[in-house]
Amino acid sequence: MPLTIPNLLTLLRVVLIPVFLASFFAPTEHRYLIAAFIFWFAAGTDILDGYLARKLNQSTKFGAFLDPVADKVMVCGALVLLSHDYQSVWVTVPAIVMISREIIISALREWMAELGKRGIVAVSIWGKIKTAAQMLAIIALLSRYNETVINIGFGLLYIATALTISSMISYLWAASASIKEQDQEI
Repeated sequence: MPLTIPNLLTLLRVVLIPVFLASFFAPTEHRYLIAAFIFWFAAGTDILDGYLARKLNQSTKFGAFLDPVADKVMVCGALVLLSHDYQSVWVTVPAIVMISREIIISALREWMAELGKRGIVAVSIWGKIKTAAQMLAIIALLSRYNETVINIGFGLLYIATALTISSMISYLWAASASIKEQDQEI
């Protein structure tokens, strides 16, 4: 494992996952704000590590593997926490949709990579917009700062959910010819 700056940032994000989870349940008055800050910081390292990997020409296979894993574990953990904390169908259903999409698209990307067609399901602009809306929604909902911030968080959560469904359909559609091709070989 090459210890490049982008890989170190990704490893930091992995280390922040249990810190984030522990802060959410810490018996302190500001636990929500602390958890939101840690999540925000981790999201920032995700943006920074990708930028630095390209800028410094330090992309590695290890980083390409670990970066999306760290992102998905952090996001899925946050969505589970929000579902637990809000105990509302209005949070739980979007969380299930988003987590399910992550599993489906990860499996699809792995399968396409095995077929030598990973580029078919490469991250699109809609996937990036979905991620931005999702991260902002999670930060707002985690913070519980005030009613306005929470309402903005809910709005962003529903936008992220719509983009989640849309981008999933887009990726599945893009891979459909390869899927049909594989089915004919069986």
